[in-house]
Amino acid sequence: MGICIIIPAYNADNSITAVVEELLQFNIPLLVVDDGSTDTTAARVERLPANLLRHRANQGKGAALKSGFAWALQHGFAGVVTIDADGQHDISAIPLLIATARGRGCDILLASRYAQFEQMAGLRRWWNRFGAWCMRKLTGFDISDSQSGFRYYSARLLRGVSLVANGYHLEMEVLLKAWRGGYQVGSVPVAARVADGRATSHYRPVRDTWQICMTFLRYM
Repeated sequence: MGICIIIPAYNADNSITAVVEELLQFNIPLLVVDDGSTDTTAARVERLPANLLRHRANQGKGAALKSGFAWALQHGFAGVVTIDADGQHDISAIPLLIATARGRGCDILLASRYAQFEQMAGLRRWWNRFGAWCMRKLTGFDISDSQSGFRYYSARLLRGVSLVANGYHLEMEVLLKAWRGGYQVGSVPVAARVADGRATSHYRPVRDTWQICMTFLRYM
C-alpha cells in the first residue's frame, strides 16, 4: 500500500478540526491518535472522515506515535508521515516530503525548521541547535533539526526497530536506533507556520529537554 498520515493529539480541540480538514485534501489515509484528551478532541475527529484511535489516559506523544505506527503496519502501509496537531506544520509540504524521501531512499526524512530556530523560546531554541549539531557529529546524518515532529518514516524502519520511550524523547530514540541499524536518515527544509493563537503546546521545556538529552547520551 501507499502512505498514511498520523497525528498524535492531546487536548487539541482548538486546532484539530482545521488540521484534519486540510489534510483530507490529499486523499491520503489519515489516523488521529487521541492520547487521553479531556477536551472535545476525539468528538471533533469523529465528525470527520478520518480514522481515530483513543488512549484511555494520557501516556505521552511517544506512546501515541507507537500506537499509530502499529496501526500503519497492521494495515500494510509502506510509509508514514507524522504531523503535530497544533497546526504549525506546513501541510502543503507533504507531497515534497514523500517525494524527497522516496527519491533519496530515506527511512526517516525530517522537515527541518532550522531557519526559524531563533523564533523559538530560549531552552528549546538552544537544544534544537545543539541537539542537531550533536546528532550530526555522532551519526554523520545530514540533518539540521533533530526534533521536528513533521517526518516521513518507512515501514521498513518501523518494522526493524523496537521503540520504548513514551514521551517526546521517542523522536530522538528512533533517530539513534536508525543510526545503529544502518538506516538512511535525512532532512529537507520546510518552514513552520506562524502560530495563530489557537494551538497549544504540551512540550515541557525542562523535563522534556532533559529526557531528550539523556536519550542521546545513552547512545554515545
